[in-house]
Amino acid sequence: MPQQEQNFLEALDKKLWTAADKLRSTLDAAQYKHAVLGLLFVKYVSDAFEIRRKELVAQFANPEHDYFLDRDDYDSDDEYQTEINDELEIRDYYTEKNVFWVPELARWQTLQNNAPLPPGSEIVVKNGKTTTYTMRSVGRFIDDALDAIEKDNPRLKGVLNKQYSRLQIDQAKLIELINLIATIPFEHASLHAKDILGHVYEYFLGQFALAEGKKGGQFYTPKSIVSLIVEMLQPYQGRVYDPAMGSGGFFVQSENFIKKHGGKLGNVSIYGQEYNHTTWQLAAMNMVIRGLDFNFGKEPANTFTNDQHPDLRADYVMANPPFNMKEWDTGVSDDDPRWQYGQPPSGNANFAWLQHMLYHLAPNGSLGLLLANGSMSSNTKNEGTIRKALIENDLVECMVALPGQLFTNTQIPACIWFLTRNKKARNGLRDRSGEVLFIDARNLGYMKDRVLRDFKKADLDKIAGTFHAWQKDEGYEDEAGFCKSVAIKDEGPGTTATTIAKHDFILTPGRYVGAVAEEDDGEPFAEKMARLTAQLKGQFEESTKLEEQIKQNLAGFGYEC
Repeated sequence: MPQQEQNFLEALDKKLWTAADKLRSTLDAAQYKHAVLGLLFVKYVSDAFEIRRKELVAQFANPEHDYFLDRDDYDSDDEYQTEINDELEIRDYYTEKNVFWVPELARWQTLQNNAPLPPGSEIVVKNGKTTTYTMRSVGRFIDDALDAIEKDNPRLKGVLNKQYSRLQIDQAKLIELINLIATIPFEHASLHAKDILGHVYEYFLGQFALAEGKKGGQFYTPKSIVSLIVEMLQPYQGRVYDPAMGSGGFFVQSENFIKKHGGKLGNVSIYGQEYNHTTWQLAAMNMVIRGLDFNFGKEPANTFTNDQHPDLRADYVMANPPFNMKEWDTGVSDDDPRWQYGQPPSGNANFAWLQHMLYHLAPNGSLGLLLANGSMSSNTKNEGTIRKALIENDLVECMVALPGQLFTNTQIPACIWFLTRNKKARNGLRDRSGEVLFIDARNLGYMKDRVLRDFKKADLDKIAGTFHAWQKDEGYEDEAGFCKSVAIKDEGPGTTATTIAKHDFILTPGRYVGAVAEEDDGEPFAEKMARLTAQLKGQFEESTKLEEQIKQNLAGFGYEC
């Protein structure tokens, strides 16, 4: 994205968040989140609708267009304008361009103009026919507007969170919030409405995750981590699936990746699943704002007990499921066909998520999965057996160890597993059979504030670039302390090379990449050791002298140590 556009969006983000947060008053972030994001959604569909209306007005006046309305065919200007107004209310003009039909009650201008009216006021609207709407409260007005959008757009059934009348928020604050969101521009020299609104939506999701702490983090994965997985998997086309999708961050970054590399969004099909109902709604709104087609199943549901896509075999699977989830298997059969490589323990769902994703992977598919570090080395309750089976079946392609403090909701160290069903040479990739790439990224990144670490673009490029160079055999070299390509098993008798089998099938990158080689300063080891030992002895002696001096000084004041 050009720097000018980036600066515009960042300035808009900060302005809106600062203003919106001031309006929060006593409402906690978890509730306020839905108030803000729901209104952002209404703003977007209204803006997209309004843009299409302007296009239609221009087409009605254009003699070369099929929709041209000739003024000479009408007896008066009023009759001509009435015809245009009637035509502008024909639903098919909008749906043919994949623009959501927005009934007049739910259009942003209607909302903004009438929200300040006192209870009992009547509004004249057209919802199929001219009628009146009686104001009861601002919250109820917004709920009814959302309900009208949902009824006219079956794809949105159950998606919109119609809870405004129940929010414990001052009605005047809601009006202020409406007026604030109204300031978001939907026209820009080089940015489209969905780019602007989509960016703001994603930014607010991240800010609410920070505000909510652990609870917010359950649906939000740091953008840099999502971007890293997407850059490494490169989902250009095919079926993309996330079984623990949260707010849909992986799909958003997949869209960004495709755009950046000149691909076509229509070549990717999106499938997701989410258990939390409100988060499921947020994800669906996130997709609609971007104009992305999606299938999130019939309803929010538990991935393990109510799989919404039982027959799906995806080309790319990406997820950040809850770490070390306990009691996940209630209602799950021990002989479930997903447990091909072993029964996951009841006390930890890590290998259940991994095997669920593998089960839904196409024959040439690849997956990226965030898990707690313990998954790389634990031998508790069958986990070591499952990991060994995955390695011996040559499914593991790459392991990435991440630095700490990347997540808003947990300090548990994390890693990324990359698996694939086919390591044979294909589509420009070399044969990687029997090999695994280890990347230790724990020393990368920077502290973006006092508690959170983030990756720079150069960090992401280094990790993803290393992976792709290794896959394609294009200039890859092992780098001490950072990356190493390791064979799964010995190639023959007398082999002394490090293998995963020799390390008991533990996948911690630090075991394989080694330490960064220190620069040789030319001083022989024996001489250096003698010099440093003498230096340390001198420091100990100086410490003893200082300790005695401190004791004497304290004694002068009548204190004894």
